[in-house]
Amino acid sequence: MFITRLLSGIVLLAAAALLFVVGDIWLVIALGILSLVGVYELFRIWGMEKHPLAIVTYVATVGCYAMFIDYPFNLGLHEVMPIIALLALLTVYVIRYPKDHINQVAKSIFALIYVPVMMSFIYLLREFEMGEWLIWLVLISSWGADTCAYCVGKLIGKHHFSELSPKKTIEGCVGGIVGAALIAFGYAWFVPEGLGEYFILDVRIMLPVVAAISALISQIGDLSASAIKRNYEVKDYGKIIPGHGGVLDRFDSVIFVAPFIYILLYVFARVMSYVAY
Repeated sequence: MFITRLLSGIVLLAAAALLFVVGDIWLVIALGILSLVGVYELFRIWGMEKHPLAIVTYVATVGCYAMFIDYPFNLGLHEVMPIIALLALLTVYVIRYPKDHINQVAKSIFALIYVPVMMSFIYLLREFEMGEWLIWLVLISSWGADTCAYCVGKLIGKHHFSELSPKKTIEGCVGGIVGAALIAFGYAWFVPEGLGEYFILDVRIMLPVVAAISALISQIGDLSASAIKRNYEVKDYGKIIPGHGGVLDRFDSVIFVAPFIYILLYVFARVMSYVAY
């Protein structure tokens, strides 16, 4: 089991690295496929995977990423896609009333925002100013932090952290945050000088700070995904990734981290530009 998990992790990391470097339409397609699978996994545990509302959500998921084909010229359409999806879902709800319940509409909107919308920030971050360098913060703050948390927890973890994950410890959580910051600090020495000039900050300070805060957020994302599984009494979201489970089992922290890093960097850039001028 460990070897299978390790090999799958290596393959995933290599695939992510390749897509981060290449970017463009290939990253859009990959994120679109992952999002579709993730949405399906959510609907499956809800027993709604073939429901008309689920089908509308699948179409809306494809639409979210189709809007990126001419990015940034159609950015406005991408931003209103959740509203368009809501209108479509409510239309189906009205047509099928009283067969469906408003809770099913709420679940559909949740699935759309939780998976494709939040995951799409990976692409938005890649398209950020010097995003080809900043996008690596997603992996550092999620998978990097997770690895550090696991190692520290195994070595010195004694204090239980959450009922949602019996194996998580406070020491491991702190280790994940510190580990992500240290990885980001090491990475900061390899980024071009232009990155610091854009943010008007020393990247050896900014990147570790962003990574540390995002590592904390990643653990909330991990526990949130676990909470949903606990509510519906399932062990894994799926079996598509050997040794890891489903897309949401492996990308739960990534989904949380990507939009947070994007927003945090945007705030950094705007605030520092005001301070400078």
